[in-house]
Amino acid sequence: MPTIALVDDDRNILTSVSIALEAEGYRILTYTDGATALEGFKSQSPDLAILDIKMPRMDGMEMLRRLRQKTDLPVIFLTSKDEEIDELFGLKMGADDFIRKPFSQRLLVERVKAVLRRAIPKDGQPVKEVDSAKVLERGSLRMDPERHTCTWKNEPVTLTVTEFLILQALATRPGVVKSRNALMDAAYDDQVYVDDRTIDSHIKRLRKKFKSADDDFEMIETLYGVGYRFKEA
Repeated sequence: MPTIALVDDDRNILTSVSIALEAEGYRILTYTDGATALEGFKSQSPDLAILDIKMPRMDGMEMLRRLRQKTDLPVIFLTSKDEEIDELFGLKMGADDFIRKPFSQRLLVERVKAVLRRAIPKDGQPVKEVDSAKVLERGSLRMDPERHTCTWKNEPVTLTVTEFLILQALATRPGVVKSRNALMDAAYDDQVYVDDRTIDSHIKRLRKKFKSADDDFEMIETLYGVGYRFKEA
């Protein structure tokens, strides 16, 4: 079973969440701050990380920033109701999902399962059409779903699982407009609700990453009030 890292300075949360996830068969690693977690990841790399935002020594945002310099590890943030700005910032940095405190253990377990299904599809499990596609090439774009690799003009572009699925959904049919709801369906499990701004934040981050590789990148077009599309060559 996948290994999940829990990073939170609240030991009650560490204990209760560990019990809930271990009951589902997951292997759990626990840390009380971001700095200790990053050091621990060097010897034991998890398949998914659940991070609290406010922690001593190194908070969740800084930990995510450092993670994204080296890896596309799926990340779920735990956030309180009054941290909307942090939530938007986290999405722009590449967080895969947010769970607001207080939360039910059942909700957390389902969110974890959903993110892991997107990151590590199980053999024999039905997957969406875009997930089962072979290497996708659209002009200078090349995406390999099996290896989770993406290049633009032969330059690697590191994407999170959610970013990869959104771009794949757009690039599969260039010129066709995808609504935000359609992109939600492509990138998120049916049991997970996200609002429009979540997709918008992922699109902004996708553009930023590709512009870092190519200043002239303008392949993702916005149709205001409708959705997004990948420009036809």
